[in-house]
Amino acid sequence: MDLFLIFSYFVALIPLIYTVWNILDQRRHQNCYILDYECYKAADERKLSTKFSGEIIRRNKHLGIADYKFLLKAIVSSGIGEETYAPKMVFDGREATPSLSDGVLEMDEFFSDSVGKLLARTGIHPSEIDVLVVNVSMLATCPSLSARIINKYKMKEDIKVYNLSGMGCSASLISVNIVQNIFKSLRNRNAVVVTSESLSLGWYNGNDRSMILANCLFRTGGCVMVLTNKPALKNRAMLELKQLVRTHHGSRDESYGCCIQKEDENGLAGFHLGKNLPKSATRAFADNLKQIAPKILPATELLRFAAALLFRKLRGGAGKAVIDGIAENLGLSEDDVEPARMTLHRFGNTSASSLWYVLAYMAAKGRLKKGDRVFMISFGAGFKCNSCLWKVLRDLDGRNNVWEDSIHTYPRTNLNNPFLEKYGWIHNEDSGQFHLPDDYEIPD
Repeated sequence: MDLFLIFSYFVALIPLIYTVWNILDQRRHQNCYILDYECYKAADERKLSTKFSGEIIRRNKHLGIADYKFLLKAIVSSGIGEETYAPKMVFDGREATPSLSDGVLEMDEFFSDSVGKLLARTGIHPSEIDVLVVNVSMLATCPSLSARIINKYKMKEDIKVYNLSGMGCSASLISVNIVQNIFKSLRNRNAVVVTSESLSLGWYNGNDRSMILANCLFRTGGCVMVLTNKPALKNRAMLELKQLVRTHHGSRDESYGCCIQKEDENGLAGFHLGKNLPKSATRAFADNLKQIAPKILPATELLRFAAALLFRKLRGGAGKAVIDGIAENLGLSEDDVEPARMTLHRFGNTSASSLWYVLAYMAAKGRLKKGDRVFMISFGAGFKCNSCLWKVLRDLDGRNNVWEDSIHTYPRTNLNNPFLEKYGWIHNEDSGQFHLPDDYEIPD
């Protein structure tokens, strides 16, 4: 009788056991891992020095002497070094008349280099890719850029494809979020995210300072990553996604208009960067942190964060540079912001892929150890702020890393542009004004 009762209880528990097992198994398959990633490094002949940047500026016939001085100052003061990269059409002297083929060539060079390298390194065949997400904000082709990748690598017919444009610098986390949501409903899937920006067709040839700044700040780059939710591949994975939060302030006119593609008064298209950009970024960042902080921070840190927000509101401060402002608000040290500063110096602002160059720097420096947590923040036109938290699953190093051949030269204590004395502005303490050196002549 006792055995019968035990057996009866066991039979009665079977549905509950099955339900619990099914829930746990489903959660196991809903995880989102980065198996590996590859940041793009263009050929050496595409390196853009400050001297050559000056020549490019001089070729713009719409600029006056004051505009020329302004742009030289922007380049020299940007924190961008002498080894960043630009698209081929700039070196061919055709930036005033770019063609669709220039934009496509720029992307094809990136696709051919980075997608192929990453698939070969991970051992994943193109036919094993179930999801492809491509984000390139400033270039939309037909067929799409994602279709070009599918055609080049002969991916399978039932692959799920997403082609994003207009998402700005925060697009890569949007792409990751798409993959994360797919993984919640489909088991044992592999995904590829391709994130880059086309500079060729976005080049501005007018003299509106708020629009021509983009030519000075953005550089060629890109990143490809392989993500999976296969439990069997967890031991090979680098990172596990723990949280991701997206904040969109597009309903606010000021935020919407601070980063916007438009035409100037002469009908020349470009990308406008407004003076209220830092303010919009700070506001979006604060709202984003309010959502993600309770999910990733312990109670003591939440109190500290709340106090910092209150202090910021009471003093009403705004208007600092975006990165410096974030560092100040979070109390970050120079060591904390070193990866971002060094990435800006070596590769420039590569738009949506910049995050991954920073991550690669940290890995190359041996700063990403198993169990560490990495908090990513990105901003984009719209105006958007997206953030996420990754857990490091194994010690990461600089092998097969975009920094592999230059990491030994970083960090650099002196990031001054070598052309600072020639092209930089001198501050007159008596007048409070900035001016170029007296012996400097503007080229004809």
